[in-house]
Amino acid sequence: MAKKVLSLCARVAAFVGPASAHASFIVGRDATGIKLGIDGKGVAMVTLTEGGVLKHVMARGAVNAVAPRPGVKQVAFDVDWAGGWGWQKQQLWKTFTSTCGRYDGPPLAYLVAACKANDGSYWALQRWQRMLPNLGFTPWTKEQAVQELHLSHWTGTNLAKIEVFQGWVYAGRFNGIFGRVTFAGQPVHGFGSSNFGVPTDAFGRNLFLDTLNAKNYGAGWRRENSFLAHNPTGAFCYGFYTFDPTKGGYQHPAGQSAVRGPGVGLRYRLSMIGPGVTPDVMVEAQALHAFDKSNPADVELEQKSNALLQELDSGCHA
Repeated sequence: MAKKVLSLCARVAAFVGPASAHASFIVGRDATGIKLGIDGKGVAMVTLTEGGVLKHVMARGAVNAVAPRPGVKQVAFDVDWAGGWGWQKQQLWKTFTSTCGRYDGPPLAYLVAACKANDGSYWALQRWQRMLPNLGFTPWTKEQAVQELHLSHWTGTNLAKIEVFQGWVYAGRFNGIFGRVTFAGQPVHGFGSSNFGVPTDAFGRNLFLDTLNAKNYGAGWRRENSFLAHNPTGAFCYGFYTFDPTKGGYQHPAGQSAVRGPGVGLRYRLSMIGPGVTPDVMVEAQALHAFDKSNPADVELEQKSNALLQELDSGCHA
């Protein structure tokens, strides 16, 4: 990957705020006592305690996802936050009978609970820290550290797929990571975003890149950055280099002025909320070593990664 790839990746680095639109169906935050039930009519009920309050959230009316198309609505749940009172002015949660069967679907990341409905479809709850601050910062607010609880509903093995590849940028000076996200063989992307990379429609999806044991950030997993899957290819490309946290819409602690990064670590983790009401997906990859121009294998890999990047998305020129 050459300079144009790096400059593009810097442009799409995203700040994803707590009010990010169309994130997915978030049923709770920092919830405890979590239970998932599905009745014989295909209605899901999530029982949880949030902020000391017991809640019964019910959802119905959506499964899987539709491919991105202008003028088409993405599928979304019909939700009753009041345990049936919003739908029928009755406390339906009191008579709710779950017929949840044993889960035998595909493996899921961040799994809390999952089951198989009477019609053979699957429901799941996943929990993870989507809102961690970028650039390896340790969370300094409750909102940044929150554990979001997401509900999904799908059939078969209809999960999004994240393909991940690695190479180098700036003639080998920096490591880079790139790839593509698809669902049912079609690219995952939206049609608009804010200046800081937040999707403005129900189709857009951010990828959240975490790095493990990066020497510039410290031990453990840290959020390196977040960025959009490209329209119309579903591709993404990112370079590991230094950032000024006071520019580009990044959250940063008060008084922070030093540049951050590069966040090169031992392993990388890419997470994405599923399209429509499908499960969130995650993939891990071993980090690529530093480029050695005297190593024929590195030179060959760089050439192949440049060619693949060009094939995936002409906006990420090699």
